Parts: sequence; structure tokens; C-alpha cells
Amino acid sequence: MNSNMMKQLQQMQTRMAKLQDELGDMTVTGSAGGGAVTVTANGHQKVLAVTIEPDALEEGAELLADMVLAATNDALDKAKETAAQHMAQLTAGLNLPPGLI
Repeated sequence: MNSNMMKQLQQMQTRMAKLQDELGDMTVTGSAGGGAVTVTANGHQKVLAVTIEPDALEEGAELLADMVLAATNDALDKAKETAAQHMAQLTAGLNLPPGLI
């Protein structure tokens, strides 16, 4: 491995650590039932908050559970997508061998 590639790898490690911090600070929100249920997650795909509008309680337990599940999956999908976009930006322009990361 040449010194230029080692330097690129070291820079990428530094950027990766910064990205991990940024993802932890970033939040995304998923929703279901027209906003009756919202779920907030961070870029590490950890659920931070669940909000249920009072009217949603009248829908019954089964429908409410479905809305919570849908809102959670929506938030986690957005978190994954955001993390993938940031990772693509991180590795763009680096001439690293395929499969290295």
C-alpha cells in the first residue's frame, strides 16, 4: 500500500468518526395515520420519541399498533437513507479499492 493510500485511509477514518457523531445528533421523523402517530429517530436508527395524537386512541388497539409500527419503520427507513447518503458523500472522490469499506 503506498503512502498516498494510507493518507487517504487515515483521512477517511477521521471523517468516519465525525460522521458517526453527526448521525447521532441528526433526527428524522416518520409518521402514519396522517400524522396521528409520529416517531423520531436519530441517524444511528435509535428511536428517540413516539407521539400519539389523542384522536388516534379512539381507533382501537390493533389499528393504533399498526400506526406505531408504520411510523417507526418510516423513521428508521429515513434514518438508513440519510446515513447512506452521508456515507456516499464521505467516500466520494476517494480512489479506494472496491470492497475496502
